[in-house]
Parts: sequence; structure tokens; C-alpha cells
Amino acid sequence: MAISECSLEMLKYLKLKSVDELFKDIPLDVRTDGLRLPDGLSELELVRELEAMMSVNKPASSQPTFLGAGVYHHFIPAAVKTIMMRSEFITSYTPYQPEISQGMLQALFEYQSFMAELTAMDVVNSSMYDASTALGEAVLMSHRISGGDTFLMSRTVSPEKKQVAATYARGAGIKIAEVGFEKETGHVDLGDLKSRLGDGVCGFYYESPNFLGPVETKGEEIRKTLGQKTMVVGVNPMALALLKPPGEFGADIVVGDAQVFGIPMTLGGPMIGLFACRSEHVRKMPGRIIGMTTDMEGSRAYCMTLQTREQHIRRSKATSNICTNEALLALAASAYLALVGRDGLRQIAAKNVENMQALSARINAIKGFRSPRFKAAHFNEFVVTSELDSHRIHKGLLAKGVHGGHILDRAFPELGRSTLYATTEMHTKADLDKLIAALEGIR
Repeated sequence: MAISECSLEMLKYLKLKSVDELFKDIPLDVRTDGLRLPDGLSELELVRELEAMMSVNKPASSQPTFLGAGVYHHFIPAAVKTIMMRSEFITSYTPYQPEISQGMLQALFEYQSFMAELTAMDVVNSSMYDASTALGEAVLMSHRISGGDTFLMSRTVSPEKKQVAATYARGAGIKIAEVGFEKETGHVDLGDLKSRLGDGVCGFYYESPNFLGPVETKGEEIRKTLGQKTMVVGVNPMALALLKPPGEFGADIVVGDAQVFGIPMTLGGPMIGLFACRSEHVRKMPGRIIGMTTDMEGSRAYCMTLQTREQHIRRSKATSNICTNEALLALAASAYLALVGRDGLRQIAAKNVENMQALSARINAIKGFRSPRFKAAHFNEFVVTSELDSHRIHKGLLAKGVHGGHILDRAFPELGRSTLYATTEMHTKADLDKLIAALEGIR
């Protein structure tokens, strides 16, 4: 068949009248006049132009920032960056040949071990892209475990995570339904959860602390309510240094983001998705698992024990089409946790809680503000409501050299004028003072 005939067949199959329809999303002026790119620059000119562009940015190191909502500003020891920059690690991709990848494989094994201890789960993979894709994979895995075409999700989950999960679910024919929260505490509404459970439900996802800040206290009750249906719990792994881990109250799957362990915010990515499950579900788990074994001489060695990605096995048997991982970031998390240690991590987590409580109380003392919005224990994030317009507050803070919190008005209109503030061990008393002075000056 001639090329022109092939083209006609393709257009007919796609139900298009002409080739031009393939490019209709590209603006007409670009298609007709080209991109009109400027002339090239010398290296010196390019450096100057990029420096001028970057000077407009105001990183967290130049002004206090209280923006969290999934990405957090934590201190990163210099040793973490030094280890990540070593050539034998920074060039590592998927270690197909264990005989030349023992260092990276050991780092990934240590990452899995740290995460398993924090979550009290049997198995951790290595690794997912971020918390959102980990949740999407958890939805599919819940369907594989429990069957059913409906997955329940708490209302107190970030809109971005919901969108990613819905995208994953759509292709598998799974419907996502929301479960409400208690207006006073921000906790899961058990009554609403019970009313939505049926034969067609495969699982339920909630977070502790959730997107709005409250730490969930009903884990064991939720487990009993779900019965044999899959229970998926979202966590901030930093908070697990203080909180009861989800594995101790019956979680089937635990997801989260290990960005809090030695990984900078970097404009919102890259991240590293945490994914853990109970041992009986391991064959349905996405991604890959690194194991410890012995070589031919009886010495300790590491290898890929389970690899259920399309890249490794037949597509019909694969549990995920994610064909890469965040190995370098898993290395960073391992280095961070090894450096701070068990007691150090508890101290850092406790400082987060201490700063949260101090800041929330001070904001609540300002006329026209209510903080925290929920009567519940919090880790390092909390909702503040105000009589003033949320965007007006945000712009007022920026004018005073402070980056405020995440505005919730659109995503959670039921909360009224509300903003989610986050604080970590990075905030000093001077930072808190600056925020409070700026809020007091907004009228």
C-alpha cells in the first residue's frame, strides 16, 4: 500500500478530514509563522540572562514560608547532598546487574527497611513517583485484593491526589466516591463511611494527619467498619516518629511521600512515593522490591527480589506500568535517616509539633482569626479561618516579606475563608514573629 493510501486509511480510522486537524491544538500563528525564536546567545550572555530571571525568585531561604500542603521545608544535613553527588550513585538507574550495583541496591534495601519500621508494615517497595501516584496504584491494588468497582476516599484529601487517583481508576472502570468528615474534629465521619459500604466497595483511603491537619484517632474503628475490605492509609512519614504506625491498627496498604527525609522542595518535585503493604498482598504490589541474600562465596549481597513492572514481566501479569523509580531520592532518604537516627528524628518531629502549637495559639489571639479550625491533635499543619478575604491576606503577607499558607477557599468552600498553614523545625521565633506582625497589620 502506498504511503498516501496509508495516510488516508489512518485519517479515516481517526475520523479526521485532513492532516491539519491533527495540529489544531497548536495556535494558528505558530503554525503559519513559526516560533520566531530569538538569535542564539553566547555562554556569558546566557548566564547573565538566566541569573536575571532567577533573581526574581524568592526561595524559602530568603523569606519565611508557611506553605506545606504536601511539600515541606525541612533541614537537610550537608552529608546527604555529598552522598547523593557521588558519581557511583548519581549515575545509577535501575540496577539490572546486581554484581556492579551493590551499593545502590543496599541503599534501596535500607530505604525499604527504614520505611517498614516507621509504618510497621511487612513490605515496602522501592519506589513510586510520589504520594499521588502511590495512591493511584493503591486504588488499583485494592481492586485486585477485594474486588468491587467502587473505591471510597475521605473528603480530607488534597484535590491533586484525588485527580491522580481518579485518572488511575477511570482506566480500570473503578468509581471514586467521597466520605465526609466531622465538622468539629476533621476526622472521618464513621456514620457516612458505614452508609456507603456495600458489596461493590473494594476499599477506603484516609490520611493521618489528613490534608487539613488533624491526626486521625479512629484507625481501629475504621478497620472494624471495613471488615475484609482494603484499608489504605496515607501518612506523613515524619509524623510517624511520634504517632502510632498504621500497621499496628490493621492497614492493608500505606502510602505517603518521603520528601520530608532529606529531599528539598525544588518547586514541588521530584518527590518519592512511599508504598507499603502486608506480606499477604505482596504479589499484588506494584513496583519492585530489593532483597538481601548471599552470593556464591557466602557473602552478603543484594538483588531485585520482586519486579512486577511491565518492563520486567509480561504485560498481562504486570501490576503497574510505572517503569522507573526514584532511586536517587531513596538514597537521600536512607542517608538522612541514618544520619539523624531514631532519637534525632523524634526530636525533629517534636519540634514540628511545638512550632505548630505555638504559631496556632498566636494566630488565634489575633482579632478576626480562628486557629486551629478543628478541635483535634495536629502535627505541623493547621487550618486558619478569618473574617478577611483569604487572597487579601496572602497578598498582604507577601508585601511584608512572608509567604503565607495554602488557600483552601475553592477546594473546601464549606470551611469558609480558610488557609492551611505549615510549620517545621526550620522556623525560628523570629520567623513566627514576622508572620504574626504581618497578620496583625492586615485590615
